[in-house]
Amino acid sequence: MSGATITRLAPGVVQIDTLLGGWSRVTAGYLLEGPVPVLVETGSQTSVPTLLAALRDLGVGASDLAGVVVTHIHLDHAGGVGDVARAFPRATVYVHEKGARHLADPEKLVSSASRVYGPLLDSLYGRLEPTDPQRIHVLADREEIDLGASRKLAAIDSPGHAKHHLGLHDSSSGILFAGDAVGVRLPDVGVLRPATPPPDFDLDLALHSLERFAERRPSGLALAHYGLVTEAESLIMEAEETLRSWAAVAEQAWREGRDIAQAFADSFAAELSSADPAEREKLETLNGVHSNAAGFRRWLETRQGPPGGSAGVHRPGSS
Repeated sequence: MSGATITRLAPGVVQIDTLLGGWSRVTAGYLLEGPVPVLVETGSQTSVPTLLAALRDLGVGASDLAGVVVTHIHLDHAGGVGDVARAFPRATVYVHEKGARHLADPEKLVSSASRVYGPLLDSLYGRLEPTDPQRIHVLADREEIDLGASRKLAAIDSPGHAKHHLGLHDSSSGILFAGDAVGVRLPDVGVLRPATPPPDFDLDLALHSLERFAERRPSGLALAHYGLVTEAESLIMEAEETLRSWAAVAEQAWREGRDIAQAFADSFAAELSSADPAEREKLETLNGVHSNAAGFRRWLETRQGPPGGSAGVHRPGSS
């Protein structure tokens, strides 16, 4: 038996705790069972042994898995793709157009991640093995993966967190697999925090992606970090409010020449005051204020130029 926690969320929808770094309830993959079984998210490369053991426990043999879909190519979501593709040689790998080349040739992606994560890359996340380009299928916006028995998994182009981000909406359960587009909400912390890393974060695109999710009226949102939230409409509204709140703090600090990460810590640390210190550490490692601040800083500089420059001020969230 695997060490992963396996949870049935709905008929044909199974959540697998992929135990990033041995941590429970931090990273999830989702198996859609049926005539054409498909896995949504592999997790990191270090999570692959846990994931493969869980799939064996679920009776998924090497020739059974038909597809692997990643919401985006960040290593905590897609780091295991190459290894999983090798373990399931009949599975098609589905990814956003802007992420496909990195799955086929991950050298640039891994090199960039190494600069960001340092020693954590190997100790926590691992790397990314290449996938045969012939096995990669680029998913277009609104394209549907046929899961058999009249069930479809629809792709939703949802940039903002990353330019290569997709949401995935299951026609049978109504669950929308949201990746990081809604943010990070670890159950043992209980606070929704936006995920705004560099280099791709774009506030306006992120807000528009939330609108697109809301338009589909999902029965629930399955977050990669972590789990199913059945109050989908409320969570999307909270995500929008949270993004706008963090954006306001970031822009004020940036205009005043103050450190954005420190401004985030000053403004939002109290939200975590009741959380267990070990759980707070998990959140900060996975989605810390410094990464989020760097994403906002890059976005502000791209939109407005250096602080104090002549470019007009852009109100966060405006078009």
